[in-house]
Amino acid sequence: MFVILPALYFHLTWQKQRQQRHLSFVYGKEHVRELLGGHLKNCLAAFRMEPNIFMWLASYLREEGLILDSRIKVEEKLAFFLYMLSHNASYEKMQLEFKHSGWSFSKYVREFFDIIPTLTTRIVKPLNLYETHPRIATDRRFFPYFQNCIGAIDGSHVLVTRTPSRASPWRNRKGTLSQNVMFTCDFDLNITYISCRWEGSASDARVLNSAIQRGFTVPAGKFYLVDGGYGNTQIFLAPYRGVRYHLKEFGRGHRRPQNYMELFNHHHAVLRNYIERLLGILKKRFPILKVGTFHKIWNRVRIPAAAAIFHNIIKQHNGDEDWLEDQEDNINPGNFVDLPNNSNDMAKLP
Repeated sequence: MFVILPALYFHLTWQKQRQQRHLSFVYGKEHVRELLGGHLKNCLAAFRMEPNIFMWLASYLREEGLILDSRIKVEEKLAFFLYMLSHNASYEKMQLEFKHSGWSFSKYVREFFDIIPTLTTRIVKPLNLYETHPRIATDRRFFPYFQNCIGAIDGSHVLVTRTPSRASPWRNRKGTLSQNVMFTCDFDLNITYISCRWEGSASDARVLNSAIQRGFTVPAGKFYLVDGGYGNTQIFLAPYRGVRYHLKEFGRGHRRPQNYMELFNHHHAVLRNYIERLLGILKKRFPILKVGTFHKIWNRVRIPAAAAIFHNIIKQHNGDEDWLEDQEDNINPGNFVDLPNNSNDMAKLP
């Protein structure tokens, strides 16, 4: 009896404390409403997008039947996923922020991961493949030489965490673990294709060849700009090797292009700088791309695609990106890992 009573008291007390942690069912909904209806910077910091874009996206997900209302509405579920993506937030941190159970966050975040392939097909795609982009058509440096160029391609490494027994294929040339993600973009900084899931040991050219085998195509007569890590072909145009290429090599204090090869490389680098700018914006908006996460590997490899989807939606609704220039990282930069091809800077456009 003297043993049972203290144990029963502890059990009842623990149950009471457990129930009291998230008493307010309304709090999460009200907190989301407060963030959406309050100061713009609060919404940008929490969800990385403006309130009107957030509400459009929630309506789209509901109308398309991709995410459904339950006791928790679509808006709140979207807030959970965006907050996790924007802050690399653990379920424990999200419990403190939104006052729901860890089980709820696990369930609803998984719902979003499940629809990432569908949203990628719908949102991450070329918008115009057949007309010369105005940035090229109106610039004598590029027209007519690049009039059939429809964008640029680059690979970017995104950190993963694996057990030692499974780490080897994911180890990149800098010795860290990553996946090598292929991005293509147009000259409006829309992401037009993404290929995830390749281990960090894979070369950029190998990832591109795999994408081609899985359906990535280039219209006849068109081409993408690539760097020297790719082969030079009719549809993937690389710069001259062994010749000055990077923009800083032509900047103040350096000689102007001295021959046709340097001139071509300079103009090539100016246009390919759009993909550098795109990757800088993407990683500044979603710094989860620069750190390890607690998610299972099959969800972790979908995080770059999720970031690409939200980036395109923000671009298509004229969302602001200038605020990112002076935005402090909402993830401790000390947790960022050195990866190949990665820069923490947002490249400047001409």
